[in-house]
Amino acid sequence: MSGTLTGKLATVRADGRPHVAPIWFVLDGDDILFNTAETSVKAKNLQRDTRVAISVDDQVPPYSFVIVEGFASLSAEPEELLKWAKAIGGRYMGLERADEFGRRNGGPGEWLVRVRPTKIIGSDDTVGY
Repeated sequence: MSGTLTGKLATVRADGRPHVAPIWFVLDGDDILFNTAETSVKAKNLQRDTRVAISVDDQVPPYSFVIVEGFASLSAEPEELLKWAKAIGGRYMGLERADEFGRRNGGPGEWLVRVRPTKIIGSDDTVGY
């Protein structure tokens, strides 16, 4: 959770092909939360199949990564959506812009996605320093 690394979200298309998209995210305990427009490809995929994988990697030596597999749930509950959209906006754009980004990404036509991990793997030193 340090810095502003983006996640790469993998979902399953209707024909079985994978779809990967970058996401801004925050953690709530072990859960990963992000926002998406209800018309996005990832939202359409998640309505049909809640299985996901998320990868986050650090591009600075000694290089590190985490891969999370799990199941997603979607919510348009206004208070939760706005709360987490502000948290996500604050993480990536700074606290001074959290409200602005929260209101943009936490209103009608947006969803809060909560991923409950079922498997987590990672390494904090992939080159063996």
